[in-house]
Amino acid sequence: MGVEENPELPKSVLRHLEPGEQVFFSIRKKISLEKPKWLLVTDRRIIYLDEKVLGRYELKAIPYQKLEQVTVKLGVMSSEFVIEGEENITLKLGWMNKEEARKAINAIKDALNAIALEPVSIDVNKKLTSETWILKKPRELVTRTAPAGAVITHPPATTEDPYEEMKKLKELYEMGVISAEEYEEKRKKLLERI
Repeated sequence: MGVEENPELPKSVLRHLEPGEQVFFSIRKKISLEKPKWLLVTDRRIIYLDEKVLGRYELKAIPYQKLEQVTVKLGVMSSEFVIEGEENITLKLGWMNKEEARKAINAIKDALNAIALEPVSIDVNKKLTSETWILKKPRELVTRTAPAGAVITHPPATTEDPYEEMKKLKELYEMGVISAEEYEEKRKKLLERI
């Protein structure tokens, strides 16, 4: 079972990357005679690719706006890596070892911190023979559309400098993570604090 970090990406992944999307972290795992499995962390989403024979593949992507929680259970012999998103999207990856799982969850944390207004944290519960790491995305990234089409956003509870928040907010808007309406609404709230 070989593992490579940041190897050359397969064409099936490159075909699905959006213009300007950057891959921050990737793990490729080859299990026995099977085609490789991939986990990629980009600046916009988490991508899982399971390559099959004859050019077939299964690809699942969870954008950060729909990400809810990442849980890693590290045991003595194996690890379980679970990525949960809205709309009952769940990815379970049992093929990573402890070190790979730690690197992957930290890459997701770093990617979220690059776009979040409030810092992302990881809760670690260490026992004698196991560890559980849980990452929940910041509240301000939780955005859902109400049935009438109104957008409900949970604002961050933060004491960060409003000028810094304004800068991050503009970056989120320019990256296409938030809409023009969300940008204007949050910008006005920040201006009130200045």
